[in-house]
Amino acid sequence: MVRIGVVGTNMITERLLEAANAVEDFELTAVYSRTREQAEKFASNYGVTKLFTNLKEMAGSEEIDAVYIATPNSFHAEQAILFLQNGKHVLCEKPLAANAAEVSKMIQAAKDHNVLLMEAMKSTLLPNFKIIQDNLHRIGPIRRYFASYCQYSSRYDKYKEGIVLNAFNPKFANGALMDLGVYCLYPLITLFGEPNEVKATGIMLDSGVDGEGSVVLRYDDKDAVVMYSKISNSSLPSEIQGENGSMIIDKISSPEKVEIHYNDGTHEQLTIAQSYPAMYYEVKEFVDLINKGKMESDINSFANSYTTMLVVDRVRAEIGLKYPSDEKLTKKS
Repeated sequence: MVRIGVVGTNMITERLLEAANAVEDFELTAVYSRTREQAEKFASNYGVTKLFTNLKEMAGSEEIDAVYIATPNSFHAEQAILFLQNGKHVLCEKPLAANAAEVSKMIQAAKDHNVLLMEAMKSTLLPNFKIIQDNLHRIGPIRRYFASYCQYSSRYDKYKEGIVLNAFNPKFANGALMDLGVYCLYPLITLFGEPNEVKATGIMLDSGVDGEGSVVLRYDDKDAVVMYSKISNSSLPSEIQGENGSMIIDKISSPEKVEIHYNDGTHEQLTIAQSYPAMYYEVKEFVDLINKGKMESDINSFANSYTTMLVVDRVRAEIGLKYPSDEKLTKKS
């Protein structure tokens, strides 16, 4: 069994643990929260008795082998590095960190201490994403990738009332790009690698984060168009266009339906059944890698996580999106 502790007691953690119920060798053994009361309340739902309110104590504990980190983005790097330095494997929520420099430090810590670090990007580990990868050749030379993830946030209603919650607070390295845009960019990087050029535009909110944005990315023989928003909705599917047809993907953030529309008017259904909740597949990948003694995922790899964050940094530079995390790096260097 892989003994796992969770850092963060929010809805995302609850979803992951629900999905993890079906993963063999996953054992929840510890819970961290800033307050004892919250740790006890959360842990009681899962029959867990090992509680922590001090991260250093948790990192040094011999009762856990790994942790799942689901705290605000600006905390990811510092917390992950602490656990990695203490020989603990880390599954860290997306985005892996606030910027590429932090991601680089996290990767180095994992290598230095010979432990697994993996970004919890669920979409690229789903069976239907494998279907996308394996069938791209069917549509001929790829010329365009289009991905959209626009989802009006209920927290935006609070924002308009003058209440700035974490989702719209730059202190936590949040906003539309980090929350939703990465779901469009990570699959792009996984499929096609780093682009040659990045151009972006976005709407900045008074709080200092982006509410929505659009990105155009250029490759040698194709381009990509990405749209994301937390202040508007869209029902557009995503699409990969080739010279022989187009692959239509219902949701790039969690692909469930994939089909090809060929130039001759015929359609081919590629969808396969996904028997488990979406987050099951990332947990299974993480646990399987630990059991195999592997220190890196072939899919959610160091290169894919780092390159995605490099692109995110370039988008942020284009739209003027800055975080306090960036200033911390400048002061340390």
